[in-house]
Amino acid sequence: MIISSPGDFREAARRKLPPFLFHYIDGGAYAERTLGRNVSDLADIALRQRVLKGSEDLDLSVDLFGEKLSLPVVLAPVGLTGMYARRGEVQAAKAAASRGVPFTLSTVSVCPIEEVAPAIDRPMWFQLYVLRDRGFMKSVLERAKAAGVKTLVFTVDMPVPGARYRDAHSGMSGPNAEIRRMVQAMTHPAWAWDVGLRGTPHDLGNVSAYLGKPTGLADYIGWLAGNFDPSISWKDLEWIRDAWDGPMIIKGILDPEDAKDALTFGADGIVVSNHGGRQLDGVLSTATALPPIAEAVQGRMKVLMDSGVRNGLDVVRALALGADAVLIGRAFVYALAAHGQAGVAQLLDLFEKEMRVAMTLTGAKSVADIDRSMLAEHA
Repeated sequence: MIISSPGDFREAARRKLPPFLFHYIDGGAYAERTLGRNVSDLADIALRQRVLKGSEDLDLSVDLFGEKLSLPVVLAPVGLTGMYARRGEVQAAKAAASRGVPFTLSTVSVCPIEEVAPAIDRPMWFQLYVLRDRGFMKSVLERAKAAGVKTLVFTVDMPVPGARYRDAHSGMSGPNAEIRRMVQAMTHPAWAWDVGLRGTPHDLGNVSAYLGKPTGLADYIGWLAGNFDPSISWKDLEWIRDAWDGPMIIKGILDPEDAKDALTFGADGIVVSNHGGRQLDGVLSTATALPPIAEAVQGRMKVLMDSGVRNGLDVVRALALGADAVLIGRAFVYALAAHGQAGVAQLLDLFEKEMRVAMTLTGAKSVADIDRSMLAEHA
């Protein structure tokens, strides 16, 4: 199919992927109300259109945690990205590097740190969960440092897995899941050949390296459920803050008081996120949660946002609401599934073009000019 907008990648991915993989990335928790509001609330943000403002030369770059980014965009950590394209984390990382933006490797990636980091010419970011196995956490942090990772993204909104009913219906989990996945793979030959056969090993690369044995898709849900730690508190993170000497970002903040706690903790930044609506349904959309959080920290730390960002116009909206940059997850995975590295690069090109249109028609000459004064409610 012809790709002319960022949204086209979703349908292309749906056609190519076995249903269990498409619905895993596409779905959310419970009735998926928050998932829907993430998109609709952000899309409902109205900007002030300004004309004849002389915005021919636009600067879309930002400085973030000591890095120069060509766009205020970061590829978010997404588990099992390597199941969406052959060695998918490597392809996505290469696309991000070619466009001058960071790629964030998930703890539960298919490709391990040692495979992804050497494939690109800029430091990647690394995401870590709070896990019961502190030995694994220490080990993976040491491996990330050795691979040249400078920025750590610490996800705190997943002490327990969310109730994702779509996964049971699709075959990602539930009765006879392995057989259902096999049948689905056989009926999607393009994916089966490119990823199923040529994209091995299909395991959790970072976990397997630590355990010294393969941990495949069949182990994924059980390993996560058994290792997440619902008893975690800010005090339990202190050893990580002490051990990590680079920028540390706390991902999963939805409340201003938690943002203040992250600031007290010593985080360099936060990600306003509800995990893409995949954890607790019924919580605020990130577009709604972001402004009071940005107001609470008052520029004392970097504020990023994810969940619901689907195009370049959404990036401008998020920046106007108070974000310094955004993370994109589903959007890049759809593109990766559809057309691999080239698809992700094309997606980032489309984001840039859409941002340029939005900035020109709102009178913003640089990312620094995008603020709350651009919102129609402030007219």
